[in-house]
Amino acid sequence: MSDQARALYIDVYSDVICPWCYVGKRRLERALNGWNGSVPVKISWKPFQLNPAMPKSGMDRRQYLDAKFGGPEAAQSIYDHVAAAGTAERIPFAFDRIARTPNTFAAHRLIWLAGHQGKQDEMVEMLFRRYFVESSDIGNVETLAQAAADVGLDRTAIEAFLAGDEGGNEVQAEEAAGRRLGIRAVPYFVINGTSVLSGAQPPEEFLAAFREIEAGLVVGKAGA
Repeated sequence: MSDQARALYIDVYSDVICPWCYVGKRRLERALNGWNGSVPVKISWKPFQLNPAMPKSGMDRRQYLDAKFGGPEAAQSIYDHVAAAGTAERIPFAFDRIARTPNTFAAHRLIWLAGHQGKQDEMVEMLFRRYFVESSDIGNVETLAQAAADVGLDRTAIEAFLAGDEGGNEVQAEEAAGRRLGIRAVPYFVINGTSVLSGAQPPEEFLAAFREIEAGLVVGKAGA
């Protein structure tokens, strides 16, 4: 096995309007900060739309909560739980300020493009923050273009990209691949194509998976 192949490759299936995905990102980061193994970790963010049938312009948040949960009151206990998890991860969720639930397909195209420009993780982080902390409409082209500019991408080029359909087929193919894996909820972490962690797992669960896979890689190299 070549040294280049000796790494932990993590595909993270996620949606930028999924609060548990934001929590999962923080917990993965804590695991990575505590990782002292012999192999590097490489992360790729993959698309998973929670609401693939969402109108392109999005939906009023109250209407969305009525349709999904039967109203904001029914959703409150769910959001209280994730808000508590967010506080532990230093994420100041502002659920009560979100005015619209967006269609996230354009955001996923942008994340795909950012991956080709070495800015994917920064882009994901920025979109999470825009939506959950700043209550921005991340289905809006201007909002997406500004978010891209804020992570160092060229705004003019991004506006042209968002006006077209580049990356659309690739995003659809990546999401379809995830659904073929049986993914029905996110976050969902696939490590080296075999090991799976579903949900916003605590850092120790990630570290245990890393150590197990690292051991197999070392054995594989020794037997090469």
